[in-house]
Amino acid sequence: MATILEIAEMIRARKASHKGQFVVALAGPPASGKSTLANDLLMELKGSKILAMDGFHLDNGILTDRGILERKGSPESFDLAGFSNLLERIRGGEEVIAPIFDRNLDLSRAGAISIGPEHEVVIVEGNYLLLKDAPWSDLHRFWDMTISLNVPLDVLKERLVHRWLGQNLGVERAHAKAQENDLPNAELVVNGSIEADLVVDTVEI
Repeated sequence: MATILEIAEMIRARKASHKGQFVVALAGPPASGKSTLANDLLMELKGSKILAMDGFHLDNGILTDRGILERKGSPESFDLAGFSNLLERIRGGEEVIAPIFDRNLDLSRAGAISIGPEHEVVIVEGNYLLLKDAPWSDLHRFWDMTISLNVPLDVLKERLVHRWLGQNLGVERAHAKAQENDLPNAELVVNGSIEADLVVDTVEI
């Protein structure tokens, strides 16, 4: 089981022979601990920056128009083209301005962070970064290193229910949200992703 320090050292070792920005894909199911691990690595890796895929959530109004509001968080509920275009610009050495997702407001906030050439390591975190199938598989060309998080589904369900309870949903509705949407998304990530360079068990981390 790798520690945060060991994971950071693996990234530094790979980056040593790499020119330009080093882009790490940190993937895993919802509630697997991606944000926590990304922020821990940010503290260990000087000159790093986090780009979260969640910033590219489609607005609730668009999801409502498309009839998929109840599937928010599924692959079709993201602006994949916008996400891919921004990654392309990062790989081209540009400074980019990116959105972040505000969970309390349940929406993305535009122009929230900047990522430039001075950020030597860019940690990209999100559920679907390593999916095998198109169109998400087109993202693989951007990654210099891949990390996936492994958490048992029963643990994920407990975390997801707790997350929804924190959003002031009742117990019954929280369980329904986790069962009907989040867990199918988690199963897609677990069963539909390519093997990562490093697999981390976040139950133990």
